[in-house]
Amino acid sequence: MSRFTSTDDFDAAQSGTAVAGLLAIDAGAGGLIEPVGANVVEGGVVYRVWAPEHRVIRTIVANEESATPRSLILTEEGEGYFSGVDPEGKAGDLYHIDVDGQPLPDPASRYQPSGVDGPSQVIDPSLFAWQANGWSRPSLKGRVIYELHVGTFTKEGTFLAAIKRLDDLVELGVNTIELMPVADFAGSRNWGYDGVLLFAPARCYGTPEELRMLVDAAHLRGLAVVLDVVYNHLGAVGNVLHRYSKRYFHENQSNGWGQALNFDDDATAVRRFFIQNACMWLDEYRFDGLRLDAVHAIEDRSARHILSEIASAAHARGAFVIGEDERNQVTVLSPASEGGWGFDAVWADDFHHTVRVALTHQKEAHFRSFEGSADEAVDTLRRGWLYEGQYCPHLDAPRGTVARHRPPEQFVHCITNHDQIGNRPLGDRLNAAVSPEAYRALSMLLCLSPYTPMLFMGQEWAASSPFVFFTDLPGEVGEKIAEGRKGEFERYGANYDAETLMQMPDPQDPSAFERSKLDWSEAQKSGHREVLALYKACLKLRAQEPLFQSPPRNRWSVQKVGEDVIGIRWTATEGDWLLLVGLATGETSVTENIFVRNRRDRRWKRIIGSNDAVFGGGFPVAPTGSNVSELRLNLPEAVLYREV
Repeated sequence: MSRFTSTDDFDAAQSGTAVAGLLAIDAGAGGLIEPVGANVVEGGVVYRVWAPEHRVIRTIVANEESATPRSLILTEEGEGYFSGVDPEGKAGDLYHIDVDGQPLPDPASRYQPSGVDGPSQVIDPSLFAWQANGWSRPSLKGRVIYELHVGTFTKEGTFLAAIKRLDDLVELGVNTIELMPVADFAGSRNWGYDGVLLFAPARCYGTPEELRMLVDAAHLRGLAVVLDVVYNHLGAVGNVLHRYSKRYFHENQSNGWGQALNFDDDATAVRRFFIQNACMWLDEYRFDGLRLDAVHAIEDRSARHILSEIASAAHARGAFVIGEDERNQVTVLSPASEGGWGFDAVWADDFHHTVRVALTHQKEAHFRSFEGSADEAVDTLRRGWLYEGQYCPHLDAPRGTVARHRPPEQFVHCITNHDQIGNRPLGDRLNAAVSPEAYRALSMLLCLSPYTPMLFMGQEWAASSPFVFFTDLPGEVGEKIAEGRKGEFERYGANYDAETLMQMPDPQDPSAFERSKLDWSEAQKSGHREVLALYKACLKLRAQEPLFQSPPRNRWSVQKVGEDVIGIRWTATEGDWLLLVGLATGETSVTENIFVRNRRDRRWKRIIGSNDAVFGGGFPVAPTGSNVSELRLNLPEAVLYREV
């Protein structure tokens, strides 16, 4: 189903002034910046690169019409930039940047058809014929996000194959897909967090045109599209930024993944490079938002943080920005006028951690900072995250700030994501670790809670396929991946036994990647289709009832209503809604609790129960059950009621 307005905001978003034949990029509050890379203009192709420590920069160009490559000397502009126009240049040309006699891929390459070590290709994004020209970027409020990895989302693992599954996602009831990083990386398979050429979609998934086709197809179906981008580090193999300038990185500062990028005040060109990258994904591919990986690991001592500038550039285009920040810092969410970064949302993983501990009693690493009690879950649901500055055991320090005044849509909650599955030795999913009853109850809580829900691909049918860590890194780095992975578990305090670690797939083995691919036929099999039916029913309700779509905090409340039962109550003139969730085992009744007492002239009507037979449970109660006077749960269970 299409959901368009009469305004096409994309062409208008690319406002700016012509500079040296190029269209300057609108960086929001950061003003206009001149682009680097290969850019097609009316008079050919403009090549522009930043290489401040070098003297002679050339572009070596090849195309189908000429057997002899052309050599174009780039002129020094000042501030370390070199540029030149190839009047014979056109889209499709292959080229290298020759830096003092050494041919390298362009750091702002739009495509690497032969891999990250091969030639770059000139891409003209204006040649793509967009179909969803009436699409308007939505706000973050009301989003239901579906995280997916392009390479394992389908058997083929391509952008085009993903298009064939978009109708399934529409039928499921999500309205936003979030692609794990697609920036090109060494090898043919990767999670995406080892990207090294940040402007080039990974050729193993398809061409830039095919990525645009995926975004366009999603928009035609009413699906927004978010891209996960990584600005805290680059991969260990294939990174060429340091070959152009040492100033891209801090000499003596690392962040756990390697050398830290330099975003300080004296690194204007580096800041522009990454702002341009964010703008490219929004302008040239029409993504609706960006998810920024591990923003807590991005150091910046500038007067204005680089991430605030990126958020400003995104907002100038009507796009939204989501951050992963393990610190629980309200600064990330606060507007720039209050000294914040102005992000629209953060991944708030405290919710995942407390409910996982409740169900699995897992207590190693960061999980030892959570009790998994009903009281803790209530506190987390009231606040958005649990830690607001109190002592955190796994950090041995205070953690977090108060953010309960922020709108609930700014907190992205999940019960699984790529990290929480893939950063386990065997990549086993939550549904493999808990009972079907507990999984359904928790799924229902996620789908109906006031916060922004995010699903991880296959979660909706309790997929049996794991999602393990996989790589295809060449040379010595690849040889050390498996041992390095085991060492990470030891350093992090994840006390997996030796037998489990022995069973961990070798990330470099192609079978690790193949095992992680979804089996879509499984969704229609017994034990899976019932879970899928529950997700569809809950997400349909969420879409139909505005009160479930990130309601104002004064319209809902959370309370513990029994020894192991959580209640969420939404207030509405036409009749309140009540969700009861218990993750323990046993039978309980909460009728006498004042929080769940219905108004004098009304009764509770049972709408959906996670243990209903239609969803795989053992109770033959229809989802539209009759009025009830006693609110009884067979735990673990979640039940939704409506006042009538």
